[in-house]
Amino acid sequence: MAEQTFALPDLGEGLVEATVLEWLVRPGERVERNQPLVELETTKSAVEIPSPCSGTVVRLHASEEETLRVGAALVTFEVDSAAGIVGTVPGGERPTRRVRLRPPAE
Repeated sequence: MAEQTFALPDLGEGLVEATVLEWLVRPGERVERNQPLVELETTKSAVEIPSPCSGTVVRLHASEEETLRVGAALVTFEVDSAAGIVGTVPGGERPTRRVRLRPPAE
């Protein structure tokens, strides 16, 4: 088991901070990848942030109504392995789809 901290992602459009409206998970709770974690409010809208991985929530790094800057720690998970974070390729898993690099010979 390894701990992994997920930081507040860049929400786009020049936004540099967001306020926690409501946590949708609690420490000790098991979450699945893409499960909604938290509802945040920016100057432009309210958004739900999904979990980047499956694991157990260890720590919430902000309380409701607290404002965080992009890149600040948001939540720490205990995960079975480092694979599974959004943007990484899990090790040992083979692709399920083949891609042809050149057309078949006729």
